[in-house]
Order: sequence, then structure tokens, then C-alpha cells
Amino acid sequence: MPEDIYPESGFRLPLPKREDFDEEGKKIFDKRVGKGARSLRGLRGPSGIRLHSPKLAEYSNPLSKYLRFEAGFSGSVRELAILVAAREMDSQFEWAAHEPEALKEGLSRETVDVVKFRKSTAGLPETEALVIEFGRQMFGRKKVASAIFAKALKIFGPRQLVDLVSLMTNYSSTALMLAAFDMQLDPDQEPPLPVP
Repeated sequence: MPEDIYPESGFRLPLPKREDFDEEGKKIFDKRVGKGARSLRGLRGPSGIRLHSPKLAEYSNPLSKYLRFEAGFSGSVRELAILVAAREMDSQFEWAAHEPEALKEGLSRETVDVVKFRKSTAGLPETEALVIEFGRQMFGRKKVASAIFAKALKIFGPRQLVDLVSLMTNYSSTALMLAAFDMQLDPDQEPPLPVP
């Protein structure tokens, strides 16, 4: 583990402690770590990083909650979009957290491997292939072809397409935060993504 990593947090800052916050910060801390918090990794991950800025944690949580659980995506589409963002950003931590969740939500091993190993989408169900191609173009080319956009608009409609893009960009933003704070995998975990 790099020297500047705190072992208990797995990133370049210590885990936030409730007693270090003012009253407003303590309320935010309690919401983020208390019963009903919907973080896959608790404080050992982006939630722990964001809590160092309680207001940021307070404002980012409703957006994340909406995009993940209230935007109307099936669990498999939601997790596929997250995996595409994680893969395009080469985020080992996000991938490790969300691959099991994607499989639990019914995404096939074949589809997960298409994203993981950057394989062709030929033969995948139309919506899954589209989410992958859309994300690859958006992140890789920094532009989405008109034909792919039109297909996505037809499948998702304007609101859900905006939400889909927002979900993927939200996770790309998180990937950058994890990179800046050098978020480590668990000590016994091998990096799940092949990266050059």
C-alpha cells in the first residue's frame, strides 16, 4: 500500500469521525452512515471521501439516490450504465463494488465480460448493446454519433436519456475522485479490470 494511504480508510485521508464535525456536520454524518444509508461500501469509498466536506455529502446524496433508485431504470440497466462508466474510467474500485451488484440484478456474465474486456456488443440484447455503445462513444470519442443517439432516444425517451447520461457521468466523476484520493481495493482483492 502506498505510504500516503490510511489503512483504515484505504485512501489518502483518514476516515471521517463524527466527533470532528460541528452540529450540522454531525447530522449529515448520521444520515450518511446511519440506518437506511444506501452505500455499497460504507465509509470505505466515495462516501467516506465526500464526508470530509459534509455539505458536499449532503448535496450529492439526493442526486445519487435519484439516479440509482428513482429514475426508473431496471436494476440491470442501472448497473450496466455504472459498469460502463467504471470501465471507461478504468476505475478498479467502482468495478469491484458494482460487478457483483450487476450480476445480482440479473445482468448476464456475457454482458459484464463484454464491458470488462471491451469486446464487441454483437449478439447482446438491443438495450444492453446500446447502453455500452453510447457510453463508449461518450467517454472514448467525446461525441455520440447521431444514429446511436436517435436509437437511445427511441428506447429511453428524453427524460430517461438525460438521466442515463447523468448516471454515467456521476460515476465518472466519482471515479476521478477515487483516483485523486488513490482509493485502494481491499488488501486481499486483486484488481478486477485489465488495464495497460
